[in-house]
Amino acid sequence: MKKLAEFVKERRKEVNLTQEEFADRAGVALTVIRKIEQGRTNLNVEKVNQVLSMFGHELAPVNSKEISK
Repeated sequence: MKKLAEFVKERRKEVNLTQEEFADRAGVALTVIRKIEQGRTNLNVEKVNQVLSMFGHELAPVNSKEISK
């Protein structure tokens, strides 16, 4: 499973946007994009989902039993 940081960085580069351009389009601060791409762990889930919505994804709780199936 890809890490969030890798996923966002790869997708951002695929659409040829700088971190600043991407933050502007996603409606978040540049620091949010930088924290995500650096793999920081103290992230605001609402902001992360705002960024992920640009790619048609979102974070949601998952039951650990479902993962092991």
